[in-house]
Amino acid sequence: MSTFDVAGRLPRSTYAAATLYTTLTPCDMCTGACLWFGVGRVVMGEKRTVSNGGHDILRGRGVEVVDMDDKECYEMLQKFLKDYPEKWRLD
Repeated sequence: MSTFDVAGRLPRSTYAAATLYTTLTPCDMCTGACLWFGVGRVVMGEKRTVSNGGHDILRGRGVEVVDMDDKECYEMLQKFLKDYPEKWRLD
């Protein structure tokens, strides 16, 4: 969400031509923001950590979604979950 705040309100065509890079599959709120702003492409590091994220919703609405399925990204998120369980809820 802060990405959109920092970018400011730009013409819709700017967002349609933009690529949003994210560590893991977008949550419901970020999925909604992508759709609201009309982001055309989302590249995510991996979707194994949160498999029920918004990637399918985005695809269904015509957004190009690229899953890098990056091993390093997955391992980094797993370490974070192990080290800081109080900061993350997967339910």
